Amino acid sequence: MERVPHENVATVLVDPGVLHELEVHLMTLDLRVWPITTAPICADGPRRAFQERRRLLMARRGAWDHAADWTPVWISFGDSWYDGAEPLPWAAHQTLYRTLEQYAERVRYRPGLGGVPRLAVPRERIA
Repeated sequence: MERVPHENVATVLVDPGVLHELEVHLMTLDLRVWPITTAPICADGPRRAFQERRRLLMARRGAWDHAADWTPVWISFGDSWYDGAEPLPWAAHQTLYRTLEQYAERVRYRPGLGGVPRLAVPRERIA
């Protein structure tokens, strides 16, 4: 049985006060930030964001309660990280986690990637 095509993502809670700065930083590394509330693959984004936030908070049994109003996002990897159909290289994981460590006081995440349906990235049209 073949696995349905998916996107590798990290699910991260981000303090809204640093979300824009983090997004710009990650873009320079060809990493993409997708707020779950507005992600194009979510039919009910606000509900999915609530569920993901709750799942992350409950797993930490109170240790992350201060992040209860933070923004849940998915972070995906741009095309430069992939080599055809090869698995995502470990360097991509390391780059993501090292970058998130720089924002340690303002982000919460569990190491490891999940899979979501493909996230469509708008492409520039060349005349």
